[in-house]
Amino acid sequence: MAAIAGGFEWFDDLVWGPPLLILLLGVGIFLTVSLRGLQVSRLPLAARMVFTPHKESASKKGDLTSFAALCTALAATIGTGNIVGVATAVSIGGPGALFWMFVAAFFGMATKYAECLLAVHFRETDSRGRYVGGPMFYIRNGIGKKYPRLAAVLAFMFALFGIMAGCLGIGTYTQINSIVEAGAQLGVDRLYSAIAVTLIVGWIIYGGLKYIANTSRTVVPVMAMVYIVCCLVVVGLNISAVPDAIMLIVKSAFTTTSAVGGFAGATVLMAIQKGVARGIFSNEAGLGSAPIAAASAKTNSPVEQGLISMTGTFLDTMIICMLTGLTLVLTGAWSSEETGVAMTTLAFSQTLGSAAGLYIINISLLFFAMTTIIGWNFYASRCVIYLFGARAVTPFKIIFIMFVASYILIVLFVDMGDATQKTAINTVWTLSDIANGLMAFPNLIALFMLRKVIWSDTRDYFNNLKMKRQKAAIEEK
Repeated sequence: MAAIAGGFEWFDDLVWGPPLLILLLGVGIFLTVSLRGLQVSRLPLAARMVFTPHKESASKKGDLTSFAALCTALAATIGTGNIVGVATAVSIGGPGALFWMFVAAFFGMATKYAECLLAVHFRETDSRGRYVGGPMFYIRNGIGKKYPRLAAVLAFMFALFGIMAGCLGIGTYTQINSIVEAGAQLGVDRLYSAIAVTLIVGWIIYGGLKYIANTSRTVVPVMAMVYIVCCLVVVGLNISAVPDAIMLIVKSAFTTTSAVGGFAGATVLMAIQKGVARGIFSNEAGLGSAPIAAASAKTNSPVEQGLISMTGTFLDTMIICMLTGLTLVLTGAWSSEETGVAMTTLAFSQTLGSAAGLYIINISLLFFAMTTIIGWNFYASRCVIYLFGARAVTPFKIIFIMFVASYILIVLFVDMGDATQKTAINTVWTLSDIANGLMAFPNLIALFMLRKVIWSDTRDYFNNLKMKRQKAAIEEK
């Protein structure tokens, strides 16, 4: 098992090495410049679209409201990365990792806008009349017109790695492990937690897309708001230390961070690598997962859905992840001996008391992880539809539930004899990172090759919007 783990770690370092990090940031910077900082100038408009009720219209094509599609995507993105991922980034890369996480998210907003725009632009209907889309479809329908062989390879790669991530990585074992460990902190036996997760997931995914969307639309806003409020309370009670904490974060982003307490020290390169990688793991900008949900949105405007989806990265990383990171730095938990969820729990416990910290973090983690499983089941099922057709969805549901149930055998019983090193679950986390990274490559290539479609749709939309406003102003006079 140790040899297998070592092999996966080597490949993970290769996948998430400088080429992918440069590609992720490079595409984000390129889109930011070419779209003239759209994630800043159009963010107020995007926020109004999210929070303003939209009237349903028979002319709008799609299966879900734009808000429900956003919540389905957020269900998959707001997860363990917001609690465990941030703590991991800070424990290895130091406070400076938070700065680079913020930078990656800023440029990632342009990436998320572009990929979700393309998802609606190139979406299609399956044999059941439901709208499907995502990178595999805009690669085939966009790039395929000029480069059919390249498109076939890239689309196949994305769909295959998407299924792999959903079944073997971020969509199952990593989330179930977080739920099981959170339950253990609350006094629930790990075996019972694993069984309960299997039953709940089976019940929800057999309800279909509308059931998944309704669950996400109800749970995601509530769980996000509760966690944000709790973080703000911690920050508020330590408000005098905020300026120094921000200065430490910025300074550590550009200078080596010395060892202190349980922190071993970090170079600038470590801060950049962990900040960008953990940030992408959390908000998934550039991975191509969110466009799969965006393609189901009930809208006739690719640009509007792109703007709405863009706010997901803002909420996930620039608000939730940054608040988590700030609590770690403010309370000094980042330099403790603790890691992962234990570090975040310590940060809350030091300010709110041990009981409050324990329950807030672990209950939040339970909901975050559960909705991520549901969201990634949806993503993986769309990849299955692309490769095998709509009829394969029902058998896939059974297979997915079997993967969820197999956590009991693969992790619990394997790691029972290796309780200290936790080799099995650590290997699963590594496999999850690998699958995410492999998904990103074909998607980022597609975004660059389809840049003219992104520019054209964006230009036409805002030109028409400007003309409508001018016409309305004239009519008022």
